Amino acid sequence: MNGVLSTEAGAVLVIGGTGKTGRRVAARLLASGYEVRVGSRHAEVPFDWQDGTTWGAALDGVAAAYVTYHPDLAVPGAVEQVRAFSRLAAERGVRRLVLLSGRGEEAAEAGERAVMESGVPAWTVVRCAWFNQNFDESFFLDPVLAGEVALPVGDAVEPFVDAEDIADVAVAALTEPGHAGEVYELTGPRLLSFAEAVGELARATGRDIRFVPVEVEEYRAVLEAEGLPGDFADLFSTILDGRNASLGDGVRRALGRKPRDFADYAREAAATGVWNA
Repeated sequence: MNGVLSTEAGAVLVIGGTGKTGRRVAARLLASGYEVRVGSRHAEVPFDWQDGTTWGAALDGVAAAYVTYHPDLAVPGAVEQVRAFSRLAAERGVRRLVLLSGRGEEAAEAGERAVMESGVPAWTVVRCAWFNQNFDESFFLDPVLAGEVALPVGDAVEPFVDAEDIADVAVAALTEPGHAGEVYELTGPRLLSFAEAVGELARATGRDIRFVPVEVEEYRAVLEAEGLPGDFADLFSTILDGRNASLGDGVRRALGRKPRDFADYAREAAATGVWNA
């Protein structure tokens, strides 16, 4: 199946529908007249990755699904759960699966293969660089507010991608023809070091915000002190080893336009006051 998904075809399940990309996907679908089912533990029809007994009810009457895995597709156990869910989706008659994946993560690519081999008629992989919105909606927000972003990234460069672009591509893949069997590498239009990205935030806010390089073990200790998984520190050294220091063409291939620039994101986010100290 690779035609337009009719608004009468069935619901669209948005797993992680309250997250950075999921809530944007859900809002776009609702605005276009689709029935949206938010996949979360606290939804009216709950969905919990750790409780497979919730999956069947969440899939009832669903024609397409946007699949995100929290905290990351590369964590232990994620691939097995995504494989089981995707096969169940195929058995339940779901016609499209769109998977949010991480760029440069071998473990995440195993999750991609699980979706590709599920038996669902149309799948699309949205493989993304680091999100711009990590700086204003996620784990970099507090450091930005404090005026110091300390990370174990050295001089690594990253083609930061905007969550608005991710949502646009995901919705196109869920509802439009021409995206089945595609792996879209989503990046922004230029490479930036983390120091340069923080500099963009400083310019946009008019504040003194500094980037400070730290060692992996030092950062691990900070994460664990804040009650976060220390393994996240290893993600920096793994995917910021140069493997992602290139631009992808996924936004242009999927949407026919160029991706949003980090500087535009910084200016618009700053205007909301989210980074006012």
